Amino acid sequence: MAAESPLARLRAAGCVFAEDEARLLTDSATTTAELAEMVNRRITGTPLEHVLGWAEFAGLRIVVEPGVFVPRRRTEFLLEQAVALLKTRAVVLDLCCGTGAIGAAVMSIAEDVELHASDIDAAAIRCAKANITRGHVYHGDLFDPLPPTLRGRVNVLIANTPYVPTKEIDFLPAEAREHEPRIALDGGNDGLDVQRRIAAGAGEWLVRGGHLLVETSEKQAATAQEIFARNGFRPSVVSDDERGATVVIATVQ
Repeated sequence: MAAESPLARLRAAGCVFAEDEARLLTDSATTTAELAEMVNRRITGTPLEHVLGWAEFAGLRIVVEPGVFVPRRRTEFLLEQAVALLKTRAVVLDLCCGTGAIGAAVMSIAEDVELHASDIDAAAIRCAKANITRGHVYHGDLFDPLPPTLRGRVNVLIANTPYVPTKEIDFLPAEAREHEPRIALDGGNDGLDVQRRIAAGAGEWLVRGGHLLVETSEKQAATAQEIFARNGFRPSVVSDDERGATVVIATVQ
């Protein structure tokens, strides 16, 4: 009896986009045995991006190692808002950069940007160094690994922080809950702990009139605005209903 095709196996496993996934896996595999192994990983719950080794973001193929946070397509809205604020020779800081998807996309759009990015996760930093070919990537907690010479020079600070409340982690899809690091998901009691730390420390790194942008949820946006306002920023909220994306833009007064 002939073995089932990758498409048939993916359909049987309940993959919603079985046709697209079968095509991507087939195109990526170099041997029949490798294809079978990749399909096995996918139907047992491994995120497609971890199986492929890359994720699509803003038209780029972003290197994604197993176990790292997969960049979300809704975060392209955060990218778009940041790019709209860029001026010639802007200095951009990407905190909680993960795989470096946002930073890599910024550099592909605005070639004269000076980019700096940091993340606390070692595996994510390996990916970021592969994805960000022009820029500076630092391993450490938020501002800690940044060079002192960057203080007061940043025009646009982008932070795609973890913002899922701790008590809601168990309700995330299994692909995220079981295959992505908790540190990239868990934002504390109300989901905004990391944003509080960034709001408290960002002022010394941003220029006067500089902008800080964070992705959050619609229900968290009002609290996030209050956090930034208390730290001397002028915050506003923009959203994209189609992508389910909400961004807080906080400007140094």
